[in-house]
Amino acid sequence: MGEHSEDQEHGVEPALPPLTVARAREMTAGLREAMDDVRRSVAVLAARVRDAHAACVWLPLGHSSWESYCRAEFGISRAQAYRLLDVARALAAIHGAVTAGPELSRTRNTDPGGAAALDYGLSQRALIAVSGRADAVAELITRRLAALAHSGLQNVDAAAVRAVVRQAVRDVRTAPPPPPADPSTDPLVAEGRQLTEELFASTHAIGELMLEVAPAYLSDSEAANGALALLCEEIGEPLEHGLAARRYALTGDRRALHGIVL
Repeated sequence: MGEHSEDQEHGVEPALPPLTVARAREMTAGLREAMDDVRRSVAVLAARVRDAHAACVWLPLGHSSWESYCRAEFGISRAQAYRLLDVARALAAIHGAVTAGPELSRTRNTDPGGAAALDYGLSQRALIAVSGRADAVAELITRRLAALAHSGLQNVDAAAVRAVVRQAVRDVRTAPPPPPADPSTDPLVAEGRQLTEELFASTHAIGELMLEVAPAYLSDSEAANGALALLCEEIGEPLEHGLAARRYALTGDRRALHGIVL
């Protein structure tokens, strides 16, 4: 009874009659296809955002800025407008690293339009998370693709390139911050820095949790008025702290925590 009540409380539909294995596999395949469609849409959206921003598309339409253009034309907030640019820039850096080496066989050879070449299976959330470290991602991709190309394989196909890109993004997202250039010899200062890094790490983990219930496409106000408020209340975290941690997990920018968490 408890499990059934919990499902109803969270808005889950009542269970249907048991499925056959064949039907369950069919439904799973449909889910996988829909998820792939979403990721491809992110790639296409990023490419079009990049082109529109580079062309200053807002000027002929009488808007004063990218921000006002996005608000008037698409009804999205300032934060969402600039997140679109973050996604576009991150994906452009990644694609630039992938296409830099002429020795690799890639999807651009079979896709003149270029849309498929931009599909590395990356979510908008992942691209936003590395947008401030796109150079690091690009450098890692370049190094790993070069090693792969010289490993003796006759042909590095699109699937292999996609795997390298996704792993590089994952590695940069989870990498610890670099140590300070001039670490202090004072043990108290060193301990303080260690505690600060641990606080940043735990706050990032909280932010990832917040993103599970309030995805990246939601504005702060939309997130605060939805499940995020309930989650913060449940774990005893102030809502403003939860929102700040969510912004930090989205951007990787520690300034999101200044004056709120730190």
